[in-house]
Amino acid sequence: MEETRMDRVALVTGGGSGIGRQICLALAADGRRVAVADIQADGAAETVTQITAAGGSATAVLMDITSSDSVHDGRLQVIDELGPIEVLVNCAGWDELKPFLDTDEDFWDKVIDINYKGMLRTVHACLPGMVDGGWGRIVNISSDAARVGSSLEAVYSGAKGGVISFTKTIAREMARKGVTANVVCPGPTDTPLLDGIVAASDNGEKVIGAMARAVPMKRVGQPHEVASAVAYFASESAGFITGQTLSVSGGLTMAG
Repeated sequence: MEETRMDRVALVTGGGSGIGRQICLALAADGRRVAVADIQADGAAETVTQITAAGGSATAVLMDITSSDSVHDGRLQVIDELGPIEVLVNCAGWDELKPFLDTDEDFWDKVIDINYKGMLRTVHACLPGMVDGGWGRIVNISSDAARVGSSLEAVYSGAKGGVISFTKTIAREMARKGVTANVVCPGPTDTPLLDGIVAASDNGEKVIGAMARAVPMKRVGQPHEVASAVAYFASESAGFITGQTLSVSGGLTMAG
């Protein structure tokens, strides 16, 4: 039977706002010591303030997941301030709504670098310590866009599909190492990222409205609803669950 300990250190990318912030709060409520990693220092600091105000333990980490050096330095900061990283949640992401034929290679590179390669960097940095410690939880945030496709999000959908396939492979490779790897796929969710996508698009409100209508529950999700699924995958109780993909999308995706 694996060791049960509640004060494990969790690193959450994109923890300064939206879903990432709610994940940080949920993990802290479970007793985790949380490293709030974000490219926006003010957002990370605000998340830490909310955690500590509730009696939790957290530290802010300025991290750019498109830079291996930044990820490496952030990891060392977390270890120095909180201890070895045993839970990794990759939530940082970015997109703009564009028809595929209106995109160019610079746009492709940015979407892939943030949404796919950023996760590769953090897993590559943190996984060896989990293997050495014989315990770990990796939870990667993908999207239901990866499962069903999403108009105006072709490159993002592809990158997020890669997140799912990569996570399954890590789950297989780590299955006997005490490390699990799972995916949570939000559907349309009320976040600053979604607000930004709408604001940057000529027809964003129409697209988001169509997304909500496509959800059987006829609404967009709330960040805390995604966070609860992540907290479960990151928990002590989920030790026999690995390589799984869970949609939190009001029934938008119903896998058989």
